[in-house]
Amino acid sequence: MIVTRFAPSPTGLLHLGHAYAALFARQEAGAEGRFLVRIEDIDRSRARRELEAGIFDDLAWLGLAWEQPVRRQSEHMGDYRDALARLEADGLVYPCFCTRRTVAAEIADAGAAPHGTSTIYPGTCRTLSASERADRIAAGQAYALRFDSREASRRAGRITFTDAARGTIAVDPDVIGDAVIARKDVPASYQLAVVVDDAAQGVTLVTRGEDLLDATHVQRLLQAALGLPEPRYHHHRLLLNAAGERLSKRDGALSLKALREVGVTPVEIRKRLGFD
Repeated sequence: MIVTRFAPSPTGLLHLGHAYAALFARQEAGAEGRFLVRIEDIDRSRARRELEAGIFDDLAWLGLAWEQPVRRQSEHMGDYRDALARLEADGLVYPCFCTRRTVAAEIADAGAAPHGTSTIYPGTCRTLSASERADRIAAGQAYALRFDSREASRRAGRITFTDAARGTIAVDPDVIGDAVIARKDVPASYQLAVVVDDAAQGVTLVTRGEDLLDATHVQRLLQAALGLPEPRYHHHRLLLNAAGERLSKRDGALSLKALREVGVTPVEIRKRLGFD
């Protein structure tokens, strides 16, 4: 049985891009499959319950139905702590004391970043000694926890993932680098939470936008390190605005709420998105 999920964050209104992702996930589950909704609300400073209610209203308006209860990340922090503890015990996590400004400066000094991106962490704190890490933590220096992707890759050996649109892809630890997987006061970032959630919910097919294709590399390494099952993937096309940019929650005119208020129907939305 195919199990898919739609996992929005309640930090803004759903827009046409979200509608496409939700309808795509439901379609890929098939008539006999299961379609789940998950609320990704780890960021408690931005997540709002009234926006969560709006998400459910918009999805129901589109004609979608999903299984209950809905999984909320904020209710499963213990799961993320357990996963993080396992990674720490296996020596695959290290504290990073770099600020975003520091990371940007180090990348600039290096001349170029791998894969042509300026956001990959260069591993500055990976080689700090245990005593230096302990001293900095004892001194109250702020830090995040990073996943040692290269070491995880070395232990896992050659692993791959299968994308329905692209075939089999070999995992490369340097596509994302040593991603932040937790912070001092939050036991998980998106990268860790999503693999724990998908395993807990029995998701067999991860459908999401092609902008998250690169993230699959580090997520597969996390799955391997934690002994979690490997789902299949389908990274679909993105909807773009008039400027050719990916739709975002800032595109208020394209929110489902705004479209509903001017009389657009679910049938029209489905047809516009290619689900008629």
